[in-house]
Amino acid sequence: MNFRITIAEDEEITLKHLVYALKREGYEVTGFTNGLDALEHMEREHSDVLITDVKMPGMSGIELLEKVKERFRDIEVLIITGFGTIDAAVEAMKKGAYEYIAKPFNLDELIHKVRNIHERKTLRKENTALKFFFGMRREASLIARSGAMQKIVSVIENIKDSDHNVFLTGESGAGRSLLAKIIHFTSRRQDMPFLTLNCATFAGEDLSAELFGCKGGASASVKAKQGCLEIADGGTLLLKEITEMPLDLQARLLRVIETGESAVKGRVSPARVNVRIIAAADQQMKDLVSEGAFMEDLYYRLNVVEIFVPPLREHKEDIGPLSAFFLQKHLADTNKKISGFAKESLDILESYSFPGNARELENIIERAIILEKGPLITPESLPRSLKMFRIETFQPDRILTLDELTRDYVEKVLLLSDGDREKTARLLGISDISLERILGGQ
Repeated sequence: MNFRITIAEDEEITLKHLVYALKREGYEVTGFTNGLDALEHMEREHSDVLITDVKMPGMSGIELLEKVKERFRDIEVLIITGFGTIDAAVEAMKKGAYEYIAKPFNLDELIHKVRNIHERKTLRKENTALKFFFGMRREASLIARSGAMQKIVSVIENIKDSDHNVFLTGESGAGRSLLAKIIHFTSRRQDMPFLTLNCATFAGEDLSAELFGCKGGASASVKAKQGCLEIADGGTLLLKEITEMPLDLQARLLRVIETGESAVKGRVSPARVNVRIIAAADQQMKDLVSEGAFMEDLYYRLNVVEIFVPPLREHKEDIGPLSAFFLQKHLADTNKKISGFAKESLDILESYSFPGNARELENIIERAIILEKGPLITPESLPRSLKMFRIETFQPDRILTLDELTRDYVEKVLLLSDGDREKTARLLGISDISLERILGGQ
């Protein structure tokens, strides 16, 4: 269950009964007869719940509550109070206690309160997980008209009932994050958390804390933190740009995959985790492995299923439907009524090589929506660079005649000249009459 409870209760018989009853429910429980030992334990080990008596020698339950809320804000505290100390319990609630229970208490009632805390923290954990993926939509689907993308759909269908780790390779912006999301939400883990961690965003100890978590420090400014591996327990963790992960963290990640345990420096016991890893990289992994920049054992552990996401220029059949999808997606945020694309606009889009892949296409469509004043996306609403680039793209499936090639080139120069035909003719070294003939009187 991986739900940890710390108990501080100076009555040894009561402590023994509490520990036994909660362990029987499947929780990991550690008990102490004083608040100081309980606090030291929580500084070493992550706890989800603290159950503490109000009155204890040395450090009272109220003092322990204050220390815990100062250092570990995610720990819920359940106060046990005796007759005559109800006022103290009310004070504890004001200081952040989840609830109190009066002695003599019914064990079933206490267990019920712990279950409520467990359910509440589980929901909060799942909400935290969702926030890691900006704009998450569970109904996401893959545009796959081309044969290349249909093959990827087939692979995803074949692995939906497995828990195998997956390695996604391909250029930036090709759609690896979307594929990871689809893999998760078509798998049997779909009701569990899905997290994304970009390894290039953090360095050294910061990446370690994000991935594995960290224990709280003596200073109030150093907070205990659960790592992505623990938060994603039962679900899926996407590690983007995994090649940026230092070798020492690669070794720790390998141990997690091999043992199912995530260790945090300073904690006595590691946390049990069950996480499916989807790794993503845009570099040639085998070269990095041979150079010693990436651990070979980790690579093979992650690369159980490899999916190469081709660049958009290699599956241009998908540009049209992708453009239509992005048009509808971003139209929702406007009051405009745009029904589609002018044919020439689609021709321009399909002639472009898209070095930024699908992400670049989405940005282009979003910009075109802002600029477009009519019912269709016209070439005038597309970036000038796209129209200039069109002549430079060679398409084996559409060989241009010399007349077509000449006209495209002339139109490009005319665009560079801001429509000044006299200047265009001068730059091309031809007469105004020749220019008009090439352009066909447009």
